Amino acid sequence: MDDFMRDGTTWLGMMPDTQIKLAKSLFVVLFFLLLRSAVLRVMLKNITDVRQRYSWTRGLSSAMAALILIFLGVIWFAGLERIATFAGILGAGLAVALHDTIANIAGFLFIMVRRPFEVGDRIEIDGVAGDVIDIRLFQFSLLEIGNWVDADQSTGRIVQVPNGKVLREITASFNKGFDYIWHEVPVLITFESNWKKAKAILEEVVDGDAFVVDDEVHRQLRRAASRYLIYAGKVTPIVYITVRDSGVLLTVRYMTKPKTRRGTEQQLWEQILNRFAENDDIDLAYPTIRYYDQAR
Repeated sequence: MDDFMRDGTTWLGMMPDTQIKLAKSLFVVLFFLLLRSAVLRVMLKNITDVRQRYSWTRGLSSAMAALILIFLGVIWFAGLERIATFAGILGAGLAVALHDTIANIAGFLFIMVRRPFEVGDRIEIDGVAGDVIDIRLFQFSLLEIGNWVDADQSTGRIVQVPNGKVLREITASFNKGFDYIWHEVPVLITFESNWKKAKAILEEVVDGDAFVVDDEVHRQLRRAASRYLIYAGKVTPIVYITVRDSGVLLTVRYMTKPKTRRGTEQQLWEQILNRFAENDDIDLAYPTIRYYDQAR
């Protein structure tokens, strides 16, 4: 072996130690490339989703590249052979290579422990709103609402959100700890309309059983107060008045469950239109232009 190494220095122009390190380096590179190929072949047989296949391929390639660099460092730099140093560099390399994967696992643990939302909740995160329909190790799924669809109706699309988003983005929950939200319906009437009668009609409509939920709201508020600093305040429906360019704006404000907001608004409008149709001195307003002939 020594003779071979001495002969090698003559035709390779390298010291024996360098040749050994080079041979070890080639072995390490080939080993991890074959290991990556074998692992991917086994894993991708059980993964049909294109997005997940891409994520696993990218993550595994990054991890293998980091391991190759770490082992090459151990081979070429003797100071790195100490176990503590090697373990530290290995951990740092894996953390960098698998940053997204680690973040998604941490996000999953946060979701499971802190419970910012659960399956069935309606949330909004990173500008996407929807109902949570699945939570997995690396991602959770939303049945999207809104977007090009009016109100809070489903678009039919399923949005996959990486779990790491819950640690970096603001998450808004529609019903976590409290099942009701405020909803407002603007009703614009003309200046010539009897706004006092219109306000009385709206108050009568919104005070119906379908829109008054103060008993249930107070019960949930008492339960939520054990976790959040929430003050009860006024929870009964109310009608506000203001003036706009095209008329008098009456805003009906009431509490409803997030998933019934569109249905309650439709029910409210049906009653409003029917009641306004019975009164000739109340007219809905719309943008208009009036011309005055000063010559007359």
